[in-house]
Amino acid sequence: MSGKKSYNVVVLPGDGIGPEVVEQAVRVLELVSSKSKDFELNLKSYNFGGVAIDAAGKPLPDDTRNACKAADAILLGAVGGPKWGVGKVRPEQGLLDIRKELDLYANIRPASFPSESLLAYSPLKESIAKGTDIIVVRELVKGLYYGDRKEADLDTPGGDGEATDMMVYNRADVQRITRLAAYLALQQSPPAKLHSVDKANVLATSRLWRRVVTETVQHEFGDKGLELDHSLVDSTAMLMVSNPRKLNGILLTENMFGDILSDESSVIPGSLGLLPSASLSGLPDGKSRCNGLYEPIHGSAPDIAGQGIANPIGTILSAALLLRWSLGQKEAAENIESAVRKVLDTEQMGGLGLRTKDLGGEASTKEVGDKVCAELEKLL
Repeated sequence: MSGKKSYNVVVLPGDGIGPEVVEQAVRVLELVSSKSKDFELNLKSYNFGGVAIDAAGKPLPDDTRNACKAADAILLGAVGGPKWGVGKVRPEQGLLDIRKELDLYANIRPASFPSESLLAYSPLKESIAKGTDIIVVRELVKGLYYGDRKEADLDTPGGDGEATDMMVYNRADVQRITRLAAYLALQQSPPAKLHSVDKANVLATSRLWRRVVTETVQHEFGDKGLELDHSLVDSTAMLMVSNPRKLNGILLTENMFGDILSDESSVIPGSLGLLPSASLSGLPDGKSRCNGLYEPIHGSAPDIAGQGIANPIGTILSAALLLRWSLGQKEAAENIESAVRKVLDTEQMGGLGLRTKDLGGEASTKEVGDKVCAELEKLL
């Protein structure tokens, strides 16, 4: 007996550049595991997405599903690509299914600069982008994407071609995502501001959302110093590109709005390859099991797959979130983040200033992984 705590981590490389970036994140996790005196990671890969369709005829095969349900955490690369098109069986269906199967109701996407030396890569002026530190908390298993729908019949002569999608939320749905957002806000010192985003001037579901968020914060967190405000999704989207620092803190919203706003916020730091995300089944407070799926925010990028030029930083930072939130290994997570910062910081900031092609450099996917591992080893 080693005396170490053992964790099972399912690895889903997926499609396109997924296997390339996941390989580097796995190297980082294996290094952390080999150096730790307290825990060890058992990592095992499974087919998921388009590669699973090719192998088993469906994006989420039974063995993958069962392994994910039993795992302590899941690391995903990316799914999808033109090879599988938009037919009846699509890679993205596997992602929706695993979210529902594991009740991964909270998607968390930070939007901040891993290194201030990257400010020049933001599409916003440096003076506007500097200091942006937003965490989008998106409800992930309800709303329009999971409600009843009616497909349009455009092939029947005389048909009206009408299509409908139902957006449904109830009190419990809003309460639990609010509790998680509040928990994350209270982990910061002083507590981060909680910005709740809706469309309460038009939508009934948004009026429910606003009322329940307000009640939950007042009744359960009223003595914690947590500051809450509400804004409409359209004005929030405008603010995000004109003065994003006003949204610093936790941005809480429902599924579709969160999908849009998290994509918008993700480009502020300059590259989709830089940012991690997590989808959680509960509070990451260490008091109960919190399975999570961790992935970079970028897609499968089939146009550059196999070239060894994809940026693995977002996936490596997703592995850090995995350690922090699902496994409770905060120190290991911080070491990974410090190693990444060292690799990204410019020479003037005491770092290496390594850049992949998306950031105007020539470093390969593996070279970035090599340097992160080398810096990480110094910290372990």
